[in-house]
Amino acid sequence: MNLIPQPKQCTVREGQFHLTPQTVIAAGPQAAGVAGYLARKLFPATGWNLPVRATRAKGHPYIFLALDSRLSGLGAEGYKMEVTPVGVTIRAHAPAGLFYACQTLLQLLPAAIFREAPVEGMDWAVPCVEIVDQPRFAWRGAHLDSCRHFMPKEFIKKLLDLLALHKMNSFHWHLTDDQGWRVEIKKYPRLTEVGAWRKQTLVGHDYAQPDEETTYDGLRHGGFYTQDDIREIVAYAQERFINVVPEIEMPGHAQAAIAAYPELGNLSEPVEVCQRFGVITHVFNVNESTILFLQDVLSEVLELFPGKFIHVGGDECPKQEWRESPAAQARKQELGLKDEHELQSYFIRRMDDFLTARGRRLIGWDEILEGGLAPNATVMSWRGEKGGIQAANAGHDVVMAPTTYTYLDYYPTEQTEGEPLGIGGYLPPERVYGYEPLAKGFSREARKHVLGIQGQLWTEYIPTPKQAEYMYFPRLTALAEVGWTAAKHKDYASFLARLEAFFERLDVLDVNYRPV
Repeated sequence: MNLIPQPKQCTVREGQFHLTPQTVIAAGPQAAGVAGYLARKLFPATGWNLPVRATRAKGHPYIFLALDSRLSGLGAEGYKMEVTPVGVTIRAHAPAGLFYACQTLLQLLPAAIFREAPVEGMDWAVPCVEIVDQPRFAWRGAHLDSCRHFMPKEFIKKLLDLLALHKMNSFHWHLTDDQGWRVEIKKYPRLTEVGAWRKQTLVGHDYAQPDEETTYDGLRHGGFYTQDDIREIVAYAQERFINVVPEIEMPGHAQAAIAAYPELGNLSEPVEVCQRFGVITHVFNVNESTILFLQDVLSEVLELFPGKFIHVGGDECPKQEWRESPAAQARKQELGLKDEHELQSYFIRRMDDFLTARGRRLIGWDEILEGGLAPNATVMSWRGEKGGIQAANAGHDVVMAPTTYTYLDYYPTEQTEGEPLGIGGYLPPERVYGYEPLAKGFSREARKHVLGIQGQLWTEYIPTPKQAEYMYFPRLTALAEVGWTAAKHKDYASFLARLEAFFERLDVLDVNYRPV
């Protein structure tokens, strides 16, 4: 059926259902929102404004959507779909399941259904099938770094549509870093007035050469998302059953914020928004005033992002400035901490307490394990799988995001000549597809704590949306099947065959994918 991700069960029957101008979309109670979404998706290419009604119209072809409490075994995102020559019946335990069934239905239609203008002479036929489907993992995510290179709002929406098509449900949005602060904070306007803009950007790779050996482009770069922009994007994601997880980096990756408010740093002299990449030594100080400043920031972030998880980074925090800072050393002594790792752990615990008290959950990269893990923290394991295994075995939830299988800023081919500049490394689609998140090392009980998987796209060397698409696809397509499809149903040869049809959809959607 050329469906991606591969459904749990799919039985092909004889015949076809033909979408016509007389087709009625019927929605049972609590299904009207998804039905309206489907009607809007079908309109541009067909030119038919199909009505959404509470009941089917006698004698008319139909698409019927309804919640069914008997399908609780399929979870919140599973569904059953039956296509006959007279109609399509979709049932699910929750609206998310109905939504994912609609994504399947769109894939069963000709690829031209994704056109944004009427396609003449098209037979909008759907093969008769019976499908029972549900995802393997609850967290099926994609990450985007909007800091190293700013990505416009329109691209974020396009990416959300593509995630929905892939049945992915989490968008991890990296919004603050050394090279740019991208989220408007009303209480602290200089975070975007100053922190959202850098004077220029390093050309080529940064391998920690002396400044005189580097070249810069001389072009001012930046941008940020207003709070209205973010509300718009979050609402757009919610309609597609995607949770947006904002990342506000701390205590490292902080130079843009320190450039805006020097009192947040450890040095007496001011710094600029960073113009190069890599691990930067300028980090937040550990003063109480800085912790309260960042909690003020998080208070506004919580109003913008209603989801459960707030990402605080916690990765790549050099301790050099803390070791050399009399204030940081005094703070460490005051708190009775033995080293700077415990000082970082204290910093993260303060944020964990703050978020927990407000009904949210802190998530951070696996460095937050160092010095002791905050009680309610969730770990995103990126430096291999060890951190995720350690955290899950200790009873903490984890998201598996190891560089070896999920870092999509790595080159997709060993032959890099002619390829857009990448950060390095080699990650072909086959390796992504072959990833098994429940690797050896997880106890039976710990496996319950593996929420799922996520693909990362860091944009140090990805300046445009088109280049971002090239790095995402089709590797993110492969990861979508890892997250949704049971391991026993995965087959790379089958995936490649289905991918050819999927490429037709990506062509229509103007996605700059890399052919396999």
